[in-house]
Amino acid sequence: MLDILLGHRNRLRCEGPSRRDFLRLGALGGLGLTLPRLLRQEAQAGGKNKARAKSVLLVYLGGGLSHHDSFDPKPDAPPEVRGKYTTIETCVPGLRIAEKLPLMAKTMNRLTLVRSGAHNNDHHETATNWVLCGRFGSAFGDYPAMGAVAAHELGFSGKLPPYVSIPRNPSFTWELGKSAFLGGRYESFKTGDPNAADFKVRDVSPAEKLTAQRAERRQTLLQAVDGLAGQIEGNDQIGTYDEFHRRAAEMILSSEARGAFAIEKEPERLRDRYGRNTFGQSCLLARRLVEGGVRFITVNYGGWDHHAKIWDGLDRKMPEFDRGFSTLLDDMHERGLLSDTLVLAFGEFGRTPKINKDVGRDHWGQAASLLFAGAGVRGGQVVGQTDKQGAFVSRRPVAPADVACTVFEALGIDPRKALVTPDGRPVEILDKGETIKELYA
Repeated sequence: MLDILLGHRNRLRCEGPSRRDFLRLGALGGLGLTLPRLLRQEAQAGGKNKARAKSVLLVYLGGGLSHHDSFDPKPDAPPEVRGKYTTIETCVPGLRIAEKLPLMAKTMNRLTLVRSGAHNNDHHETATNWVLCGRFGSAFGDYPAMGAVAAHELGFSGKLPPYVSIPRNPSFTWELGKSAFLGGRYESFKTGDPNAADFKVRDVSPAEKLTAQRAERRQTLLQAVDGLAGQIEGNDQIGTYDEFHRRAAEMILSSEARGAFAIEKEPERLRDRYGRNTFGQSCLLARRLVEGGVRFITVNYGGWDHHAKIWDGLDRKMPEFDRGFSTLLDDMHERGLLSDTLVLAFGEFGRTPKINKDVGRDHWGQAASLLFAGAGVRGGQVVGQTDKQGAFVSRRPVAPADVACTVFEALGIDPRKALVTPDGRPVEILDKGETIKELYA
């Protein structure tokens, strides 16, 4: 079904046609509509800054991982702070982490542990948008997420979307980590759950065999889109539109694009190694997408908001994270992918130092642990420190803007570049922040 929704608002705007000015195209979904502009952006980007990384892979721990019970344990603190877990040695001399992370303990030499993430905001949505974009705004997402900026500035590499979320964007009461004023064409492509028995990715996995007749019909529809969108785009851009739309159609119909999402092609033994759960298979799919050239991938692994019965929650979740993330690092290292992929893991904040009356820990924006690996990051080191109770940063605070600045500079994006809002207002990608230089020391 082809839905054309132009109405009477056909004037040109800085960001091009709005989402409702465009259309839906049956099984082709949003891809057939938004890829051409992203492809054009790739040609215009040019890459003026030297990049450390071809891709960024962010594991987002939505809800807020307890730093006390994972990467910043305080074994000498009182019981109401220390919690129930003991600590274990890691492969890095002198570095100890929580006992629930035995596989990560063997992998700490591949990453830098930052124990001094801080921003002083305890609200899920506000903090999430802040750490995902690097700028403080409202809970509704005033600024585009790092992945959306990467899509805007870098565009495509090959025939895959530049910004992908597995299985979807972070969500509490509404979807977070979106493209804000950049518009719908820079939103993430959501894969769905790669651990599902019938996992198929919308738009790149045909629901039934794609016969020559069906393929021809899709191309005919794409040509109709081409004619309509060419009018919307404006006469100065019609000359190049056909080329980009052709590449968009190639992605939708190509075996290369479908193959990148075909996680079932992985050996059973490797799938077991990652863990037969949504997080483990999400990490495996993310590795495949890195190989396919996706610029920015978010693996959304929520469920860390343990206000009550924290040990029950962590006993379930920590082994999944331990297996999935450690295997991801090892697998990428073995395949040579870590050299040009920046891998991160963090949530929106840490948890309170003291265990509450419900045997949980509450929101705590004053301290959190962050993980960095790949793309030149020196492994086996710790940056920053919290006090004896893990309550406040006592050395080298790292703010969301610093993390975002590090990500953008790794991708070769100028973090001070001004983007233009729909009303013509220039807005810097970041208004503060600096690269975390200790990562590369």
